[in-house]
Amino acid sequence: MRLKLEKPAKGKLLVAEPFLGDPSFDRTVILLTEHNDEGTVGFVLNRPLRLTMHQIIKDFPSFDAPVYNGGPVQKENLYFVHNKGDLLPTAIELSPGLFWGGDIEKVKMLITMGLITEKDIKFFLGYSGWGKYQLEGEIDEKSWIVINKDAIDLFQNEGANPWRTILTNLGGDYRLWANAPADPLLN
Repeated sequence: MRLKLEKPAKGKLLVAEPFLGDPSFDRTVILLTEHNDEGTVGFVLNRPLRLTMHQIIKDFPSFDAPVYNGGPVQKENLYFVHNKGDLLPTAIELSPGLFWGGDIEKVKMLITMGLITEKDIKFFLGYSGWGKYQLEGEIDEKSWIVINKDAIDLFQNEGANPWRTILTNLGGDYRLWANAPADPLLN
């Protein structure tokens, strides 16, 4: 499958080049949830934490979905994206079938009822943010590429490496990025 590069917009994926040099973003895939004249917000999709939802919210129902490090900003705040906009009417639609936020109390109830499973939702502590035109500058510097969210299963939680998958599927020089060692001096 050959992927097409896109412009930044909510619902798109931001993919880091392999030697970005920023430990917060090295080899990350970020779902963009907001992109406008004020700046950009998104969540890192491939940095799971060793936390459960019950450790974050004591009365959270039993639920096996991992919690992810969404980024370096406001790491004490919980955010979530999901595919249940029909059940969470206060959620913000990012693209068809993909939503951001909603009422956490309703999420807990829907999980208890079995109407939201681990394959429907992803939780994040913190977010990634860029100021006005900052992300465009970083894209111009070739630090990031932007692609359509359909390049990966956003709710795949088991050991998949979306960063490597995306770059391999882009082909060409990107395939070389996918296989580059984290530290080229150790090659």
